[in-house]
Amino acid sequence: MKAAIDELKFTEGLIPAIIQDAGTKEVLMMAYMNREALERTLATGETWFYSRSRSRLWHKGETSGHIQKVVEIRYDCDNDTLLVLVEAAGPACHTGHNTCFYRNLQGEEKEPRLFDPDEVYAPEAGTILNELQEVIRARYKERPEGSYTAYLFNQGIDKILKKVGEESAEVIIAAKNADKGELVYEISDLIYHLMVLMTEKNISLADVFKELRGRR
Repeated sequence: MKAAIDELKFTEGLIPAIIQDAGTKEVLMMAYMNREALERTLATGETWFYSRSRSRLWHKGETSGHIQKVVEIRYDCDNDTLLVLVEAAGPACHTGHNTCFYRNLQGEEKEPRLFDPDEVYAPEAGTILNELQEVIRARYKERPEGSYTAYLFNQGIDKILKKVGEESAEVIIAAKNADKGELVYEISDLIYHLMVLMTEKNISLADVFKELRGRR
């Protein structure tokens, strides 16, 4: 890997990095990396960049929670541009749009804004779901004693489907009542059990996000 980095051409210490969704192939953003940012990206598996305006490294998602997990890094035939394929936990743009390239030269917005950047909790949603997915995957592999998630996997698909059905019914019942807190609780239970089912059937959040984006 060091040899490949040594082949890259940094202009005044920087190289442009085009960030692309690994599933949809949508171009999300462009930023600059110096050698240290690239090395941190490789070491952590998440994107790091160099801010020319602030003269420092920055970790994508450090304030918004919209981290980008690196799938693959490629470089072009001239060795002077990077293409970084990622799984993104939320929109790439600070405006709340999925891609920074959401306007055309006529000023028309071609992409809807996914989140209000001033909203407190929405930017954390992608990170929380990805963290939950990682925990569930770990339980699937390790099957620790005393873990409810491991218990579901040990019982098999029929047990998991039964729980998804039960939680769906509880969401419907809660929705008929006036208690918002109860409904939020039951929806959270349903999401968790759906993600257990997804793991059992080898479906990732990226698969679901790709399908949802395709429906926009």
